This record gives sequence, C-alpha cells and structure tokens, in this order.
Amino acid sequence: MSKKKKSQKPKKNQAEVKNTLDASLDQQNSDVEEVETPVVEEPVEEQKVDEKNKDKNDKKKSNKKKPKEKGKIKRKVKESLSEIKNVVWPTFGEVVKKTGVVLVVVLVFAVIIFGIDFGLGELVKLLRK
Repeated sequence: MSKKKKSQKPKKNQAEVKNTLDASLDQQNSDVEEVETPVVEEPVEEQKVDEKNKDKNDKKKSNKKKPKEKGKIKRKVKESLSEIKNVVWPTFGEVVKKTGVVLVVVLVFAVIIFGIDFGLGELVKLLRK
C-alpha cells in the first residue's frame, strides 16, 4: 500500500502574514476619505439638566449590586499557583548569607540607637543637677 502525499502549501511565517495584513489595512485606510463632523454645542440650561439627571442615574446604578463572576476565586488561585511555579527560589546558602547581613545591620543600628539614647540620658542627668 502506498500512501499518497497531499499537496502542501508552503506555510507563511508570522512576519510575512503581518506584512500582508499591514499592507491590506494601509490600502483600506487610504481608500477611506476623512470627513470632519461639525460640533454642535447644547445650550447651557440643557447641559445643567442633563448633569442633574446623570447624577441621579449614577446613584441608582451604584445602588445595584454587580453580578458576581463565577469561578473568580478559583481562577485567582490557579493564576497564583502558576506564578509561584515560575519563581526562582534562593538556595540555602544564599538565604544564610542574606540572613547574616540582615542580623549585622540590625545589630549596628541597635548599637547606634543605644549610644544616642545613653548619651541623651546622661545629658538629662547633668541638666537636672
């Protein structure tokens, strides 16, 4: 049994497809004539009435409860888990080094604050005598 090969068309890569789409859009845009539409302004009184009605309508809309999206929590959990999988976790050695740096910085600031506190305390004692 011999299998017959179907004639296959050469596939276009994405760049070629994009270029042909861009060319067809450019051609369509060049065929369309631009027409300016005149701007008609409403009288001021009508605008004020419309603004008042708009405020009332906004209040009515805000009182209505929005329909809850189904599966919103489930989707968020899936997205979070996929992001956690992409995280590059530090090695144990890196964690130990960075923890050491944090402890040293905290100790340095503790000594500085203790020194300032002790010095100001001694100054207050001298002022009270």
